[in-house]
Amino acid sequence: MEYVTVNQFDELIRHNLHRIPHDIDLVVGIPRSGMLPANLIALYLNTRLSDIDSFVGGRIYSNGLSRGGYVRKGEIKKVLVVDDSIGSGVSMNDAKKKLEVCRDGNYDFIFCAPIATTGGSKMVDLYFTIIDGDRLFEWNIFHHSILSIACMDIDGVLCVDPLLDDDGEVYQSFLQTANPLFVPTCKINTLISCRLEKYRNQTEKWLSDNHVDYDKLVMLDFPDKATRVAWGKHGEYKGKYYAQRQDCSLFIESSYAQAVEIAKISGKPVYCVESNSMIQIQVVSKKKRFLHAIRKRMPNVYSRIRKMYYRTK
Repeated sequence: MEYVTVNQFDELIRHNLHRIPHDIDLVVGIPRSGMLPANLIALYLNTRLSDIDSFVGGRIYSNGLSRGGYVRKGEIKKVLVVDDSIGSGVSMNDAKKKLEVCRDGNYDFIFCAPIATTGGSKMVDLYFTIIDGDRLFEWNIFHHSILSIACMDIDGVLCVDPLLDDDGEVYQSFLQTANPLFVPTCKINTLISCRLEKYRNQTEKWLSDNHVDYDKLVMLDFPDKATRVAWGKHGEYKGKYYAQRQDCSLFIESSYAQAVEIAKISGKPVYCVESNSMIQIQVVSKKKRFLHAIRKRMPNVYSRIRKMYYRTK
């Protein structure tokens, strides 16, 4: 699974600026995600900016005061139309249809998507990298349909971490009034937390009040915080649960240390909020590790094993 951060995306654009014609008169973004690269490109080229609907309606964004005297002026002819990525091409094709009413303007449209699939790359004039298969972006991970097959932590993900867990009044107040952090707009398969089962009612109410949609809520069935701290197997508990869930292909965790442990145990991808990274650790079976050791230490024996194996195929 490929994960792209905003910083990596910016680097991709900056390293490919030389491929964008520098006589562009206007950059037009395809909302919403396409406005991110459109804005960056317009700033780097110091040219004008708009979105599809505004451009079709004859509106262009005004320039900031610090740049007003330097932004390219004059007639608009060459227009760069940008989306963040292209796969099926649905968004780009919709944008092209909207632009058909602009034929009389004699515009020279150049269509660009910094990230493309192999198939999508054939639908644009410019792309900077190919990513086939599963991909997630920092700006859409909490609004992506993949959440329907994801497990997710609560504290440090959906809301801020508690400043104090006294297992009493202060903590109960936090459970009811915690500030939201990332609030997904897609349904989550499973919320799995190290919160105690006795706080289920407060947790469910907070989730409902903040419009968090989910199928399951898994909590720890310990009597108190002291018992949970003495137990201390937070990452192991989440990792084993995730490993058993054949219907889940992503875990979103707040803590980097726990994220690494979850990835090791499950052998599946874990997105860590703390490090803003996708952690993927390949799990190698005992059989493969054994054969690798034989190959390294006793190549002749390994060769005979391989011959026997293929002879029986």
